[in-house]
Amino acid sequence: MLMASGNSALGMGRLILPSSVPKAPLNIIVTSPVSFGNAGGAQIIQYQTVRYDILPLSPVSRNRLGQVKRKILVLDLDETLIHSHHDGVLRPTVRPGTPPDFILKVSQWYELVVFTASMEIYGSAVADKLDNSRSILKRRYYRQHCTLELGSYIKDLSVVHSDLSSIVILDNSPGAYRSHPDNAIPIKSWFSDPSDTALLNLLPMLDALRFTADVRSVLSRNLHQHRLCG
Repeated sequence: MLMASGNSALGMGRLILPSSVPKAPLNIIVTSPVSFGNAGGAQIIQYQTVRYDILPLSPVSRNRLGQVKRKILVLDLDETLIHSHHDGVLRPTVRPGTPPDFILKVSQWYELVVFTASMEIYGSAVADKLDNSRSILKRRYYRQHCTLELGSYIKDLSVVHSDLSSIVILDNSPGAYRSHPDNAIPIKSWFSDPSDTALLNLLPMLDALRFTADVRSVLSRNLHQHRLCG
């Protein structure tokens, strides 16, 4: 593990990042837990491999991408990409798959934007650590860009881009994107589970979604999942 020192002025402690960061992986291999009982009734947990192969684009696929706009993927921070532990010092840890497999891969497909309801002094420092001088998380929006409604911070995606047909938001809080549910991919909140594969499991969807003319034509069919992840 690479321990990246945080900004002491912010009291952030350390952001824990994985040590190996492949530049362009040809495939993504992750593990997910499988639990079953034995004869004595005890639970045994093993791990099975989940593989997603990244294949070269066919001529048809390249032609299709040339006909549609490049999409924007808006990423939440807390409980989506990271979780911060508060024990007198703020200690953010990253969700499995962030950043070596997930962020580096989807940055080849999408323009990435950070949109957090956190204060800028915190969100900017975390985004800097995740970006690690790669310049793939350059566009960032913070609490001051949200709208406060009934005690909740709402993220207005029109602040990011006026054309909502090309914007996807990945956020663990359905309330944050209540104004744009047809643009959202819900994801369960992450706190500490080291076997979590939720981000990497989204790679096939995100790979396919970039070929659509309007992301809402697909994501609007997924609204029931928002209640499950909220």
